[in-house]
Amino acid sequence: DKWRVFRDISDARSRLGLQDRALAVLNALLTFFPVAELSNERNLVVFPSNAQLSARTNGIAGTTLRKCLGSLVEAGVIIRKDSPNGKRYARKGKEGNIEDAYGFSLAPLLARAGEFASLAQDVAAEQRRFRITKDRLTIVRRDVRKLITVGMEENLAGDWIAAETCFVEIVGRFVRHPTLQDLISSLDEMSLLHEE
Repeated sequence: DKWRVFRDISDARSRLGLQDRALAVLNALLTFFPVAELSNERNLVVFPSNAQLSARTNGIAGTTLRKCLGSLVEAGVIIRKDSPNGKRYARKGKEGNIEDAYGFSLAPLLARAGEFASLAQDVAAEQRRFRITKDRLTIVRRDVRKLITVGMEENLAGDWIAAETCFVEIVGRFVRHPTLQDLISSLDEMSLLHEE
């Protein structure tokens, strides 16, 4: 199903190096393919003009459209099938069936569907690990903060000033947009402080 493959590509866009606008252009290209199922038995070339593509992408500018098409080709999501004169069109046979078409081939969507699905699953698993690690860090940070506060207020035995300094130092190293590795590193440090 072309829309399932599209969702997989959307989910894996960071791994494929695609921006949201390129996905909007891919979505528009898929609307020019008449059926939902991609099959080698059908001609997988779509041939919309830039004006038609622009209309289906809510008026995207021509230069942006060409850039997005280029990034889709570079990512191996579509293939250009150029005509001798550089235009996009289809040549029909006597029975009205398309014999040859020039434009953009959607064949990579069919050929790489499994790969795109696997990439999307990898991204989803990584996002799950990220959320779980972030939640754990939040809980440990909150626990450490409470322990230090209680230790100071109740005058419990221990070097609470050093613990507070260490806590502030660790929290000070938090970045605004952390990677999974940033979170794991912060969680390790905070867990060590929690154990002390």
